[in-house]
Amino acid sequence: MGVLVLHGYTGNPEEMRALAEAAANAGYSVELPRLPGHGTSVEDLMTTTWDDWSKAAAATYEELAVRCDKVAIIGLSMGAGLALHVAEHHREVAGLVLINPFCKPPAPELVTGLNDLVAAGVETSESIGSDIKHGQRTAQYNATPLRPAQTLFDGITHVYNSLGLVSAPILLLASREDHVVPSDNSDAVEDLTKGTVERVWLENSYHVATLDNDAALIESLSVRFLEGVLT
Repeated sequence: MGVLVLHGYTGNPEEMRALAEAAANAGYSVELPRLPGHGTSVEDLMTTTWDDWSKAAAATYEELAVRCDKVAIIGLSMGAGLALHVAEHHREVAGLVLINPFCKPPAPELVTGLNDLVAAGVETSESIGSDIKHGQRTAQYNATPLRPAQTLFDGITHVYNSLGLVSAPILLLASREDHVVPSDNSDAVEDLTKGTVERVWLENSYHVATLDNDAALIESLSVRFLEGVLT
């Protein structure tokens, strides 16, 4: 039985490592890939797109599925959007753990603002890695590249439009207060996917919840869910 674990935009495997280790300690074969352009430098990320990240996620899933009878996917933020993308194309996915998922197109004014900044020659904006309630920063990049974000928005639009193809059971973990991804993204998962959805509110964490005050809760709930869908 296998588990694919996917980190978020501008993040790296560190933000998911404890969760991946919890799954491995429960006896599963775990893959935690570093998505293209991540975990090195902002300049590297600027040369990548949604197509690169989604292909890497799908390829890792397919490699894991070759050696495992069942595979579940865990994702944070963009990683959750990628998990949904894989599940839309692989209906045999056993289950999904989605943590503060980014899976709904941003508001039109946000897209317009992003496009205007890029057109004006602005390359980066403020980092999203500091959205942690207990205040400790992560090893995420200290800036958010904007051109790759344009492709992220386009990719998420395709994910959103195909949510009805997802029939795998879902554990949906959503921070009550998230300054990066609006809660209507989690609403979309509940409303548009076809499988069972168990939604749990995280009361003491912000967006990067896997490194925040609810990390232990996320790990225990995720392992319990994996036991249910992978046995």
